[in-house]
Amino acid sequence: MKNHKADIPVYDLKKFRHVHREKTASDFGYNNLDKAKHIEGFELYSSEGLISSVGPLKSNFYRISITVEGTLDMKIGLDVYRHQPCTISLTYPNQIFAKNNISADAFGYYMLFSTDFLNELVPSVKMAAEFPFYDISGTPLFRLSQNELDAIVQLIFNINDELQHKDTGRVKAVKMYLYLILLAAKRSYEKQQLHLATNRNDNPAIVSRFRKLVGLHYLSKRQVAEYAELLAISPNHLNRVVKTVTAKTASDTIKEMLLMEAMSLLKYTDQSVAEIAYKLDFSDPASFNRFFKAGTTQTPLHYRAKHD
Repeated sequence: MKNHKADIPVYDLKKFRHVHREKTASDFGYNNLDKAKHIEGFELYSSEGLISSVGPLKSNFYRISITVEGTLDMKIGLDVYRHQPCTISLTYPNQIFAKNNISADAFGYYMLFSTDFLNELVPSVKMAAEFPFYDISGTPLFRLSQNELDAIVQLIFNINDELQHKDTGRVKAVKMYLYLILLAAKRSYEKQQLHLATNRNDNPAIVSRFRKLVGLHYLSKRQVAEYAELLAISPNHLNRVVKTVTAKTASDTIKEMLLMEAMSLLKYTDQSVAEIAYKLDFSDPASFNRFFKAGTTQTPLHYRAKHD
């Protein structure tokens, strides 16, 4: 069912299920869990029943995904990542997110939780400081050792046990197990020295921060100079660095995010092509059609028909 909204739908947990799940007989996590056992602001699933292609879309909650077997492709903002065995990914609210190319043997687990779910343990405003992979300069996807994976999967099983019963303190227990999963991920992250990338100021680090900033602000900031100001460098320097690292201009990067916006509007809303064209500040639908076809080799109507 399409959403009648002005922009890309920003899903919350209460309206997200139909977007990422098919009906299955699995009793793991929230799948087929009695509503009386639901915990506000938190959901857990295995990949059994995961829809094969999700997004691009936005959501207002945190997401932790763990791949035990198989592979899949994940796009966070402008960056494409490959999930493989022993991979964990951690995304934060309002990032554009997509998942596809899921292999036939893929299996894993994923958790979704609201921005205030862990407030008792970590205030939402301190999440990025507490867990460096949630920082805008952080690395959202990385490999775990087998022992690290096994320990996190055991914590996931502990959460599932709490969900299936209504024992005293179950909500607090789920929050504590979730915190321990994040802590285990942080320890692996630091052991691999991935946290050091947050403080780098070389060209790749500048480009990484720029791409993530574009992913957050592209609807309100369309000029290269606006991102240069956020990065405290000159527009010319930003253009040179982006061109050197990616072989694309900084403006091309902003256009790439606009293309993702257009794809999501076509897939998840009922707005006409003309409405989308004017929304994205194109002078007319014809110029939007040319832009979209150059980026996807399809017309907007063809793309919509394939994903309806």
